[in-house]
Amino acid sequence: MTAALAAGWVDAVVGGGGLILLPAILLTMPQLTPQQALATNKLTAVNGTAAAVVTFARKVRLEWRLMVPAAVLAAVFAALGAATVSLIDRDLFIPIIMGLLVAVAVFVTLRPTVGTTLAHHRPSRARVITTVLVAGGALGYYDGLFGPGTGTFLIITFAVSLGTEFVRSAAMAKVINLGSNVGALTYFAVTGSVWWSLGLTMAACNVIGAVIGARMALAKGAGFIRIVLLVVVVVMVIRLGWQQL
Repeated sequence: MTAALAAGWVDAVVGGGGLILLPAILLTMPQLTPQQALATNKLTAVNGTAAAVVTFARKVRLEWRLMVPAAVLAAVFAALGAATVSLIDRDLFIPIIMGLLVAVAVFVTLRPTVGTTLAHHRPSRARVITTVLVAGGALGYYDGLFGPGTGTFLIITFAVSLGTEFVRSAAMAKVINLGSNVGALTYFAVTGSVWWSLGLTMAACNVIGAVIGARMALAKGAGFIRIVLLVVVVVMVIRLGWQQL
């Protein structure tokens, strides 16, 4: 339950909660297959992400005309990703994801203004469409297939492509992440992989952590999210590297 609480907090602020909760599920419930653990984690995450979306939406103005199509796209592609989990050797992805996370850390470190200031000019229509396709399509599929760092990649995508500051980027990321979680969970539910009692029990703690995390992000602002993002990225790289070795 402590892991579910911590995962909810981290996921609401910068994403990456799955790297806390998924290993905890596998450690405490060794009888579960990796797919069952992933499915149960998605059930827990859906509830925490929904709570984070509601908390952010009360304080941050979101462009729902952009967010809803992207979230629906993420749901569809996350379901496709979940359906192809067994067909792809996910170990091949770990070095690539580690490299991308390192690139994110370096980029955020060298560009301290990214995510801390709001762009003065509205992005072009082409850029908005590209962002929707990347966030909803590519990252939605990745979330269903593998998952670690999806929220982090979404935040960076919105901050760089649309020029939004980190608080708004985090709020937008949660909407897309909710869509991808629902899509993956739907597939896992249809295939009978979800342990409902365990997932719903952990969901209560995950929701509490998510609400606390979202409120802290809103109260402390972009600088706080930037620091947490860098810390979480470093931890994710170490965790994935350990898993690889």
